[in-house]
Amino acid sequence: MPGDVPDGTEVEALRALARSLACEAGALVRDGRPERVEVAATKSSAVDPVTAMDRASEELLRARLAAERPDDAILGEEGDDVPGTSGLTWVLDPIDGTVNYLYGVASYAVSVAVVAGPPDPERWTALAGCVHSVVDGRTWTAARGGGAERDGRAVHAGRPASLAQSLVGTGFGYDAVRRAHQARVLAGVLPQVRDIRRLGAAAIDLCLLAEGALDLYYERGLNPWDVAAGGLVAQEAGAWLGGLRGRGASRAMTVAGARPVVDELVRLLEDADADGAEDPAPR
Repeated sequence: MPGDVPDGTEVEALRALARSLACEAGALVRDGRPERVEVAATKSSAVDPVTAMDRASEELLRARLAAERPDDAILGEEGDDVPGTSGLTWVLDPIDGTVNYLYGVASYAVSVAVVAGPPDPERWTALAGCVHSVVDGRTWTAARGGGAERDGRAVHAGRPASLAQSLVGTGFGYDAVRRAHQARVLAGVLPQVRDIRRLGAAAIDLCLLAEGALDLYYERGLNPWDVAAGGLVAQEAGAWLGGLRGRGASRAMTVAGARPVVDELVRLLEDADADGAEDPAPR
């Protein structure tokens, strides 16, 4: 069940705060990027990097939230969870698209969202969020029941005529076994759609879907901070957001797009066992 929203919650005020936080952290990331970025650590595998700027950006966000919303919990990609007493949790991705940041590829963002209930995409209620594209400054925001915007203008998800005419965004994990499985799934999806785009930042992908620049999106292995803000933007723009086999969006699979065409993609992914065993052996 979705998380209960505490009485008196002002989602537009939360949207404004999410935007302020994301833009401030984005300025830090943009202005502080050295000519050559070094890897500070790795996460899930040797090719899943963390940079010093990931940590600096999250430290800034945590410090601002401690001052502005001291009773709220925090779930961030790079730091320890912070418990709260308000029933709200801020879900932070200090740089979504770290590999792009590392290489200087212009698709990475700061993602800030606030949710009610457990910090689990299948159980929370997303209330407000912001995705700030660092390089070009595009800023998407959403508030529950208040619609989605890019730079203050309302956005709406596209309505593709068919799966065959849909431009589909996706992404890949960093574990070699998972990537092999995802490649097999992709081989089944690609002939059925207009084309595939892999931009490397899930939050931006979901926001592009929200404004019709992508028709559909799917990805396995997304963490809560990858989907919290961008997923709400997509939903408030009129897209469906969920998973496979009746589940909600989760690490097992996240799918987004307008109905009824997104339902065709869900069936295609289910038939391909896109959320199933990641057997490295060829099938």
